Amino acid sequence: METAAETTVGPAAETGGDGVGRVVLLTTSHRVAPGLLSWPAWQALHGADEVVCADATHPQLPYLREAGVDVKQAAPTAEELVRACAGGRTVLVVATADGDRRLTDGLARLAGAGRVPMPDLELLPGSYDLPGARLLDLVQVMDRIRTECPWSSRQTHQGLAKYAIEEAYELVEAIETIETTEDGATDELCEELGDVLLQVVFHARIAEEAEDGAAFSVDDVAAGIVDKLVHRHPHVFGEDTASTPEEVKEHWLRTKAQEKQRTSVTEGIPLGQPGLALAAKLASRVRTAGLDVPLPTGGGVGYDLLAMAVRAEAEGTDPEAALRAAARAYRDAVREAEAPGA
Repeated sequence: METAAETTVGPAAETGGDGVGRVVLLTTSHRVAPGLLSWPAWQALHGADEVVCADATHPQLPYLREAGVDVKQAAPTAEELVRACAGGRTVLVVATADGDRRLTDGLARLAGAGRVPMPDLELLPGSYDLPGARLLDLVQVMDRIRTECPWSSRQTHQGLAKYAIEEAYELVEAIETIETTEDGATDELCEELGDVLLQVVFHARIAEEAEDGAAFSVDDVAAGIVDKLVHRHPHVFGEDTASTPEEVKEHWLRTKAQEKQRTSVTEGIPLGQPGLALAAKLASRVRTAGLDVPLPTGGGVGYDLLAMAVRAEAEGTDPEAALRAAARAYRDAVREAEAPGA
């Protein structure tokens, strides 16, 4: 293997010819397994007169050399690279993980000056990020934070529980903001979704450290929800059919009942959720199951709120969201009353 001291590419005089040649900058994604390159990338690698890479530890190098590609460790300047292409030669540069800003800026300056004949310049992606690839970055960042951060390394599932609730409420608020603003405020929604996702990855990272066979990882979390989604969507992944949202919900409830084997429609309803949401969820389960359950009678505002929540659910209204909307209107009225000169 060449040493880092070899910082120039081979001289153009060895090949002769009058062409200006070609520079190919090959980029690869660190989120794709090394060696998995596109066919155009492999063609360019085998067809180049010279292949160089400034990073001796580049993860692609062992696989390129195994495939018979002679890669020279070198960090040529823009001028050296242009000279190396003279005579119609093709020089392929395997880009480093951080990019080759010095080289690309140098080539741009040379091209802008117009004083030297420039080779053809080509940016060739050798591998692409698949949808969801940035989730791998999140997992890696979370792993490092869990290991090195004095606060994060001490957190437990129990200690983080309150943050999951807070982030969920902030997400709901962002969604409702979209509905009430002209510009949509989607940047805030994107940020809040990230905060909720962080809670999932954080808890999964903590779970990796569990003992006595109780450990699981974020891959187990993802695998579990994938299996659940596939199983509960037989009209998508199986032979069943569904043409309306109501039929989809019927499929979902039927498969869920088979999975859970519950003895009551109230099982699985978290009693710690806000009161209006709890009442609406109970009413939804009762209505879906076709049960005739009279509302309990009693004195006080609680029973009045229960009746209103059940009525709202039957009419297709989320009582929690409706109350929040009314509360925001009340807040605006309070601010108006507080304004100077009101």
